[in-house]
Amino acid sequence: MSTEPDALPGAGTVMEGLELTDHHCHGVAASDLDRAGFEALATESNWPAPPGTSMFDSQLGFAIRRWCAPLLDLEPHAGPEDYLARRLQLGAGAVNRSLLSAAGIGTFLVDTGYRAEELTSPAQTAALAGGAAREIVRLEHVAEQVAAKGTTPPSFSADFAEALTRAAGDAAGLKSIAAYRCGLDFDPSPPTAREVELAAARWLGRLEAGGATPRIEDPVLLRNLLWTGLQLGRPIQFHTGYGDADVDLHRCNPLHLTGWLRATRGTGVPVMLLHCYPYHREAGYLAQVFPQVYVDVGLAVNHTGSRSPAVIAESLELTPFHKALFSTDAVGLAELHYLGAALFRRGFGGAAARWIDAGEWSMADAERVAALVGYRNAARVYGLDA
Repeated sequence: MSTEPDALPGAGTVMEGLELTDHHCHGVAASDLDRAGFEALATESNWPAPPGTSMFDSQLGFAIRRWCAPLLDLEPHAGPEDYLARRLQLGAGAVNRSLLSAAGIGTFLVDTGYRAEELTSPAQTAALAGGAAREIVRLEHVAEQVAAKGTTPPSFSADFAEALTRAAGDAAGLKSIAAYRCGLDFDPSPPTAREVELAAARWLGRLEAGGATPRIEDPVLLRNLLWTGLQLGRPIQFHTGYGDADVDLHRCNPLHLTGWLRATRGTGVPVMLLHCYPYHREAGYLAQVFPQVYVDVGLAVNHTGSRSPAVIAESLELTPFHKALFSTDAVGLAELHYLGAALFRRGFGGAAARWIDAGEWSMADAERVAALVGYRNAARVYGLDA
C-alpha cells in the first residue's frame, strides 16, 4: 500500500515529485492526545460535538480515516476508535514523524503566535519532516507581549515598533488576525498618534484593572499594528474568510480590504490573503487587480475533504497563477499537514488533468503552474531562495 501523497487519485504526473512550501501553518502537538483533545483540533468549532455525536462525522473526519489511516498501518476507513487507539499505541512522536515526512513539504512557514507553548517550534516541526522552516510573526501577539511587559499609552506605539523589529529579525513575514478582532471592514487610513495614545490608554486601563493581558481588539490599535508592520517591508498575511466562532464571517470577506489595499499599494509590501473560503472567488479578483495581493485556500482544503478539488479549481478561476500559493494552516494535528498537501496534490492534479485532456492546457504549462503554486511563488515573495 503506497504511503506517498501522490497515491491519491487525480494527483497525476504534473504533481510527481513536487516538493511543496507551506507558506502558512502551525506546529503540532508533541504529546499524546485523548479523543476529546484530538476532536477539538479537528474542527473550527470552539465546542465539542453534541453528546452521542463525533467530529469525525465531517468531510475532514472522513478524509483522516481514509488517507491517514494507511500511514499508521491501518486499513482505509478504519473506525475512529481504532484510529485513535493506534495513534496512542505509536505515540505522538512516531505519528508526527510519519505524517509530516509523508507530506512532501520541504519548507514550513510557521505562525508562532497561537498556542506556541503547546505546539512544536518551527525548527522542531521542520525536523520531524526532514525539511526547513521559517517563522511568521503575529502582530497582535507581539503587541500583547509589549503590554504584558509594561508600557504606557504615550510610548506604546514606539515600544511596539521596537519589539516587532526584534521579533521579525529572521522571520519570513508577518500575520494579522484583525479579522478575528474587529473584522476587515476597518478604516483603511493610518491612525494619528493621538488616536493611538487614547486607544492604548483604554486598552492598558483594562490591564491595570487586574487579570491576564486583555486581547487587543480596538480597531485603532489594530490599524496601528498594520501600518507599523508595513514599515518592515515583509509580506503581511491576513486571515480572511472561514475561521472559528470568534469571527463574524460576513466581516471577513477580503473585499472589505479593498480600501486598505488601495492605500498601501505604493509600499510594494505583499499582502497574503489566507484561506479566503467561501470568498475565494472574491480573493481571486483582488489578486488579479492589485499587484501586491496573493491568495491561498489552505484551511478550506482540509475541511472540505472530498469536495476540496472543486474549491481548488474555483480558486484558480481569476487568480493569476503567479499569485496563488499553497498552505495547510495545519495546527496541532500532523494529519492536517499531511492531508493539506495530499488533497492539494489531488485537487490541483485532477483539475490540470481535465484541462489537459480538453486541450485547454499543455502538460508543460500544467507542470510550470504546479511549481509556481507549490513553491516558486512562495520562494519569490518571501525571499526563501536567498
